[in-house]
Amino acid sequence: MLEFTEYTKILIGLLAIVNPVGAVPIFVSLTMGVTEQERKRIANIVVLTVSSVLLVALVLGEAILGFFGISINSFRVAGGILLLLIAISMLHARISPVVSTREETHEGESKESVAVVPLSMPLLAGPGAISTVILYAHKEASVWHYMIIGVDIIIIGVILWMILSLIPWITRHISQTGLNIFTRIMGLLLAAIAIEFIANGLKGLFPVLA
Repeated sequence: MLEFTEYTKILIGLLAIVNPVGAVPIFVSLTMGVTEQERKRIANIVVLTVSSVLLVALVLGEAILGFFGISINSFRVAGGILLLLIAISMLHARISPVVSTREETHEGESKESVAVVPLSMPLLAGPGAISTVILYAHKEASVWHYMIIGVDIIIIGVILWMILSLIPWITRHISQTGLNIFTRIMGLLLAAIAIEFIANGLKGLFPVLA
């Protein structure tokens, strides 16, 4: 099992890539005009969906890679590049097209419920979050390791639920500039994590670099 600091790092990394605070303006725009009760129902579905997707990635992610014959080091490099692209967009306070395109957002606006698409997927539990879970899960094979990462995912779900529940307060007290500053800070942390993934993947693919 990894050290406690490593699991704290995993929690922070997942929080950075899911970035629930950055999703607040989109959640507000996509739920505009609905009742408070309906908004709470949508928020609950979002939390349940995001947590479920990440937990499935934790349990089945490595098996899926094995089925397609993809080495974990190749996936580290690819996942790191993906995270770096997302991080660069976050540093510009934008949502990366890797996470959600404008077409997907508009498609979600026309649906009765936007809880699953595009809010849960691909906005929150997108390719970046899924690949991050798979890469962290591969660090250890013990049951305790998977259980602790599962607890990290549940904590992310609780934080997401708290933020979505506080949206009326957030929209009254925090400006768009404040949200952008938080997004940029999370983007910087995510960029550092992405570089680490890429470096470790390249060392695995080319041992001479170690």
